[in-house]
Amino acid sequence: MDIAAILAKEFKLEPYQVKNTIKLIEEGNTIPFIARYRKEQTGNLQDTVLREFHDRLNYLKNLENRQYEIIRLIENQGKLTEELKNEILNTFTMQRLEDLYRPFRPKRRTRATIAREKGLDGLAEAILTQNVKKGKLEETISGYINVDRGVNNEEEALTGAMDIIAEIMSDNSEIRDIVRSIANRKGILKSEAVNKEIESPYEMYYDFQESVRTIPNHRILAINRGEKEKFLKVSLVLPDEEVLSRIKEKVILNPSLETSKILENCIKDSYKRLIFPSIEREIRGMLQERAEKEAIGVFALNLRSLLMQPPTREKVLMGIDPGYRTGCKVAVIDETGKLLEYTTIYPTEPHNKVQEAKETLSKLIYDYKVSVIAIGNGTASRETEMVVADLIKELNYKVSYTIVNEAGASVYSASEIGQKEFPDLDVSIRGAVSIARRLQDPLAELVKIDPKHIGVGQYQHDLNQKNLDEALKGVVEDCVNTVGVDLNTASLSLLKYVAGISVKVASNIIEYREEVGRFTSRRELLKVKGLGDKTFTQCAGFLRIPGGSDPLDNTAVHPESYDIARKLIGKNLDSLDMEELSQQLNVGILTLKDIIEELKKPGRDPRDQMSKPVFRQDVLKFEDLRENMVLTGVVRNVVDFGVFVDIGVKQDGLIHISQLSNSYIKHPKEVVKVGDIISVKVLKVDVNKRRISLSIKDV
Repeated sequence: MDIAAILAKEFKLEPYQVKNTIKLIEEGNTIPFIARYRKEQTGNLQDTVLREFHDRLNYLKNLENRQYEIIRLIENQGKLTEELKNEILNTFTMQRLEDLYRPFRPKRRTRATIAREKGLDGLAEAILTQNVKKGKLEETISGYINVDRGVNNEEEALTGAMDIIAEIMSDNSEIRDIVRSIANRKGILKSEAVNKEIESPYEMYYDFQESVRTIPNHRILAINRGEKEKFLKVSLVLPDEEVLSRIKEKVILNPSLETSKILENCIKDSYKRLIFPSIEREIRGMLQERAEKEAIGVFALNLRSLLMQPPTREKVLMGIDPGYRTGCKVAVIDETGKLLEYTTIYPTEPHNKVQEAKETLSKLIYDYKVSVIAIGNGTASRETEMVVADLIKELNYKVSYTIVNEAGASVYSASEIGQKEFPDLDVSIRGAVSIARRLQDPLAELVKIDPKHIGVGQYQHDLNQKNLDEALKGVVEDCVNTVGVDLNTASLSLLKYVAGISVKVASNIIEYREEVGRFTSRRELLKVKGLGDKTFTQCAGFLRIPGGSDPLDNTAVHPESYDIARKLIGKNLDSLDMEELSQQLNVGILTLKDIIEELKKPGRDPRDQMSKPVFRQDVLKFEDLRENMVLTGVVRNVVDFGVFVDIGVKQDGLIHISQLSNSYIKHPKEVVKVGDIISVKVLKVDVNKRRISLSIKDV
């Protein structure tokens, strides 16, 4: 198998790109390092493409290994032909490969194996090859009666032979391809209620069917969950007559022969008992895999948008975790994220201590010179916002507020990380600290939480957890390394995502920092236990040292390029002949451009400035909403069928995909992303079901 050629064709890459990228991966380089510091070798492949490339490379390698394993296994049986070997070597999907191996795979004891034990192989072969002379069928069958082997009569002989034929048909790769092709083109996924009298979230699927070809991914996941929860019965429906007819065309050479009727019955039995159940599992598995891939991709895209929200630097912040009965938890943090003070206020029902709450907040704002207040978007958020908004109007001090997505804050509060950071704090107060820190540096705070708990996915518990974890870890890793990490302040949660750094090495870095003090240079990393030259190469460019001994240590310039960077210092960076300079310095143009950009803006953060949403102050709760009302909201989640938007009430509103654009779009991600601030119109308010339908068309 020419893996490089396959990858070049699939990814539309030049041979040198494929060759170099494979070499870099096999040498153990991390994806962030390759994406950032080996652009010449890869032809500037982005991290997302590199991860897809890496996954496909692993698949093809596993496929190749399986090819040779299957060849070995069949050869050991003495059944390998040159034709079969070539067919195996020219197969490029696992599915097809396993189909070819199926007839040779060791089987559990089946009806066919029992028939073979009775010596009925010859009869089965004679019928299947239609090699029975006219008028000689009964005589041929009776020749296989053997009481000693358990074949007492012609009927038993024929039944056993038919069992063997059915299994042979089931194992035939061409017949399976016929059924599979029809299933993919004309198959219908059908669901029905286990009990129509029982109410459930799956009522729209109580009598439902849709083509395998066109069924949307979110419906596949919803139906599968309904089946798992025992509300639905799900099945695959095929045009059976067409399938049987196609198999007959393949198997029956001459319909006038006596064997044709027997073969027809074998075909029906093989299809209904063996082939269809197998293909049904396969098709449903394929649908689940397709849906999972899309869901994981959207989850990853949403997570990237959330993690890359811009930070609020050099400001004292106040975080408020709203609540009713237990009050609103308040925490003030300084410019570095250090907790200064915390308290609880009770401005909402049932307490309604509004004035007392305002006095407490005022004192904190004045005492610590708070610049921005971050309010969590959960329960009692809007009521709390109104109190804060009124307070700001009354203050003789410039302070602003914004709403922060608090998804996962409770998970952090009760986590080992949260307990370690604030062992003496109540769980609820930790949540307020996390809300403030999310505004201060979303990336640094959110890496402390399992990405699955951040609330930007769909059906996450129904997805392949290994694939989901790997994809989301890759996103976090790419975001962390794109932004860069302050070596002297970074937490363990942040450091462990830096390219090349394991959890153990991250712990050793923090231990070194605590024992020796601040790092003054990147080279000092080599003094950290377990951090050798290879790890240094992978991680150094992503670690920043503000105020260190070498200004370049606070840039994304890799230490391997320091000599080149120093030769550029003092030059007019806007009027350089890139091609000439590239040759003079013996460095690739892409790398040279990156170095120049860093020298122009040392320590730059790729994250943009934050836009702050402004909610209408006459909308406090669900009941305040009216049709055609125009509001400002924040995109909280993007899914296959639409977008969930926080408009300032407890429930997020849904913009169905049909309401996102006046022209056709395949997916909502084409229009918006998580964190976007958008104007929406209220289409419908369903009080009973607590659902809000929104639109951005013609707003």
